[in-house]
Amino acid sequence: MYDLVIFDLDGTLVNTLDDLADSCNEVLSVMGYPVHGTDAYRYFVGNGLAKLAERALPEDHRTDEDIRRFCEGFDIAYGRLYNNKSRPYDGMTGLVSDLARAGIKTAVASNKPDAFTKKIISEMFGDVFSLVRGNLPPVPKKPDPAILLNIMKELAVPCDRVLMVGDSGVDIQTAANAGTDSAGCTWGFRPREEFEENGAGYIADSPEELYSIITR
Repeated sequence: MYDLVIFDLDGTLVNTLDDLADSCNEVLSVMGYPVHGTDAYRYFVGNGLAKLAERALPEDHRTDEDIRRFCEGFDIAYGRLYNNKSRPYDGMTGLVSDLARAGIKTAVASNKPDAFTKKIISEMFGDVFSLVRGNLPPVPKKPDPAILLNIMKELAVPCDRVLMVGDSGVDIQTAANAGTDSAGCTWGFRPREEFEENGAGYIADSPEELYSIITR
């Protein structure tokens, strides 16, 4: 059984895809650029806002200035839309509560901006997590292990007692870089093959299966 489980947010705890896509497409429309189908954003997100902007913008408009304009517009649009369609995945609210009752600490480590990360978790999960961390410069983004190392240090849990749970290769790479075990969740944004290619320790097809992995 693990002493601490660190969750990614988007695609792991909460299905945020529609609100992310709607916000990005609103910004692209305002900038006069083509929009994308919602499924395209499954592969645009995961590496932070600047990388999301770069992937969403047309190839010949990925300048520093356009990325800056996109990010500024996104903050405004997502500030209105972040909880319009987003919902916790079925079973995840119960899973986190069950872990707390079992005495297992939980935390969130996301590349989403810290303010949005904290707002979404607070509104959808309350205060059940021991720590909630989004991207807050100068701390580098995942797959750099800094965010995980900071959480483990603050909660005083060694890396061999920690499981990182996420929905992308970025999360699996972050776990490897931090020296923790990893689990990929197939209900999120990316396919099972991405976890296999990145060497995930476990792959869970449901919150119930993930609970068994954590508590075995």
